[in-house]
This record gives sequence, structure tokens and C-alpha cells, in this order.
Amino acid sequence: MIRILLADDQALVRAGFRALLDAQDDMKVIGEAVDGHDAVRLVTRLIPDVVLMDIRMPRCDGLEATRRIVADERLAQVKIIILTTFDLDEYIFEALRAGASGFLVKDTEPIDLIRGIQAVARGDGLLSPGVTRRLIAEFATLTSKIEPVPDLAALTEREREVMALVAGGLSNDEIAARLVVSPATAKTHVSRAMVKLGARDRAQLVVFAYESGLVRPG
Repeated sequence: MIRILLADDQALVRAGFRALLDAQDDMKVIGEAVDGHDAVRLVTRLIPDVVLMDIRMPRCDGLEATRRIVADERLAQVKIIILTTFDLDEYIFEALRAGASGFLVKDTEPIDLIRGIQAVARGDGLLSPGVTRRLIAEFATLTSKIEPVPDLAALTEREREVMALVAGGLSNDEIAARLVVSPATAKTHVSRAMVKLGARDRAQLVVFAYESGLVRPG
């Protein structure tokens, strides 16, 4: 059972998500937050598997709430999906950089929302090969000028190669096919790269790939 917390300042939006998610056999909404402060408080108390976090909320927005949750080592297993009205929103990149596992636009199809939550709960990260990579490519070049970029020196040549393929939107099975290795081996390379760079999941690994210059926009 995937335990989900909803964070959105609009009651109707929360009600719609709750009705959809509670109807799934493998999902349960365990709490609702009306802003970022409320989200941090409830996440700390309830420790959900996945948080659906609206990026724009009063008092404390989803970006700041994400930073606070990610900074708490006790909440390391909590995965955050950012919800936004606009797919190209500079706050989304900052949330991904802070440790969010991906993002969805609010008008996404219900089946895509459900699959996204399931993917993030598995630890795969919610990476759309189109929109998410375009967003990261657009904003990574701006923030990397003022933020420290990850040092890839600790990675092996194969780990850097795998990291670039992850940034290209490939799944573990697709990486395995490309490199002619087993899916388990591909997963091991991805996991080792994440550990060495301190990335929470695949989404943050993609951010690091762009920021370090391993992958170039376009």
C-alpha cells in the first residue's frame, strides 16, 4: 500500500486527488496539508511514502517545504512529486535540485498520475523524457553559474556513461540493452552513481548530469 500525503491550498483539488487515489487498490491518502508549513508538519508526523506537493502555496510554498523535508534525515524515504499548473516553471527545477523525485502538471491524465506515483514509490523517479529534461536543460545552465556543481571524479567511466543515459530518459532495461549488460547490472551502476554523488533518486541524478556538464542542453 502506497501511503500518500496531499499538499495543496485548494480544497477542491485535494478532494479530486483523494477521490481518485483512494479508489486505487494499492494507494491510500493518509493526510492533507493546506500549505508548506502544514505539509512539513504532517510529513514529519505521518511519514508518507509519497507527497503530492503543490509548488505555489501561501505562507510557505512547495519549494521551501521540499527543502525542509529533504534536509531531515528521518524523512529520507519520503518521495516528493511536485504539482504545477505550468510545465516550464523555474521553481520546479529548484525543487528537483533540492531532491524532489519529479513533477506533474495538474491537468495530467489520471492514469499518468497513478503510474507516476507508482514509479516514484518504487524509487524510479518521475522523469518524462520530454518535458522534464527540457525543463532541466533550460534552467540548469542558469543556476550552475552560481551554485556549486557536482564533482564526477569519484565515478568510474561506466558510471558516467550510465548517468548520461539516465539523463537521456532511458530506463534501466533500456540502459542494459544499450550497453549489452543485464538490467540488474545497469541498476547497480545507477545506484552506485547516486550514492557517490549523494543523489536521492534518478531525477536528481539527471539534474547533476546537466549541472556538471556531462550532458549538454540540446
